[in-house]
Amino acid sequence: MSRCGWVSDEKIYIEYHDFEWGIPVYDDKKLFEMLILEGAQAGLSWITILKRRENYREAFDHFDVEKVACYDEDKIQELLANEGIIRNKLKVRGAVKNANAFLRIQKEFGSFSSYIWKYVDNEPVINRWRSTEEVPAQSELSKSISKDLKKRGFTFVGPVIIYSFMQAVGLLNDHTTNCFRHPDQK
Repeated sequence: MSRCGWVSDEKIYIEYHDFEWGIPVYDDKKLFEMLILEGAQAGLSWITILKRRENYREAFDHFDVEKVACYDEDKIQELLANEGIIRNKLKVRGAVKNANAFLRIQKEFGSFSSYIWKYVDNEPVINRWRSTEEVPAQSELSKSISKDLKKRGFTFVGPVIIYSFMQAVGLLNDHTTNCFRHPDQK
């Protein structure tokens, strides 16, 4: 079975690629989770975050955005002492800030899903990259979304992070054309 070139032989990577990456996500809780995890990944490898994902779920109340938005300084200090997650002050505080911004978007648009999917007219963008090397790190669309999210008070949402987020939640299908997960292979 042929997979995208970035997939290693680690089971956690294979499962993420085969059953999650590039599959459209419309659930706000899952979108919030992926936004926080992509921000946590900044400067690190994705496998580092995947291996800590369950720890993040426990530490961040299973990504209940309303709970995360209410985290106080005591909870932030508890998170910064948690060895199961990336203990970066800016990233932890950014998750709380992003939860509050996420709630504002939900209030304005009815859901974060409605907000983010409008950028692709509610249909995944199917790219046809032949190799992983062709896949860009960012795009004009990720720059546009990044700019708007920053304007709305988000942090750790630069165009590269947003491009990765778009891939992860299926706004973009960046499986290479030889990969069994690419729509042309079905």
